[in-house]
Amino acid sequence: MKYTMTVSPDFPPTFIPGWYIFNTWLQQALDVSIHLELYESFEDQRKAIENNEIDLIYANPFDASMLVREKGFSGLVKPENKSDEIVVLVPIGSAISKIEDIPEGARIVKTDDPDVNMIGMMILEPADLNSENTVSEQVDTYALVAKRLITGDADVGFYLKDTFDIASNLVKKQLRVLVHSQINDICHVLMAAPSFTKHADKMQVALLDMAGDAKGQHVLEELGLSAWLKQDHEDTEFMIDLMETLT
Repeated sequence: MKYTMTVSPDFPPTFIPGWYIFNTWLQQALDVSIHLELYESFEDQRKAIENNEIDLIYANPFDASMLVREKGFSGLVKPENKSDEIVVLVPIGSAISKIEDIPEGARIVKTDDPDVNMIGMMILEPADLNSENTVSEQVDTYALVAKRLITGDADVGFYLKDTFDIASNLVKKQLRVLVHSQINDICHVLMAAPSFTKHADKMQVALLDMAGDAKGQHVLEELGLSAWLKQDHEDTEFMIDLMETLT
């Protein structure tokens, strides 16, 4: 039987080759056939999940509730020391120096990344800003978020912190971090569908052992990770509850 794995569309494009390397490593470790399918948008990925086309997913925390409660997925591992944090950006020459300086009618640029957008709007609440009194533009990539800010076509931008951290110096020197989140308890999780249950335990053990093996460590480095940590059912439920509280 051939299985299909996918990855949340918000991972930095830099790591696309790493996910193919990881998929090859995983097939060898489990002796099963796994196809890696990458989607350009969350909408396309969710359609595939709804159609039961996905067996493994490195999932965005925003989708955890749907995956667990509607599709029966279970969490296997999460990345070590890698929570999902965001940065709120402004152009380097902006007069905005704190959240409270952002005026009503501000132009906000963002991707379709649901947890980044949710946290971003939560950060703007002290300025009494919401979807009703701001203007939002959705673009396809974080690179386009940066471009809109740099060209003056937006006042504020939401960016996944990990992605901004690896942006070029040319981009960084033209933008300023207004604030970054410090939630700590939400992160991406590698999850398995019921269709993959018979391989789940073996996969979890193999992933937890990756950092102790030279080849496995190299694969992790290709993903920008240091190690995997075990994700218990209770851990997943806690994160789901936290996400629901934030929304």
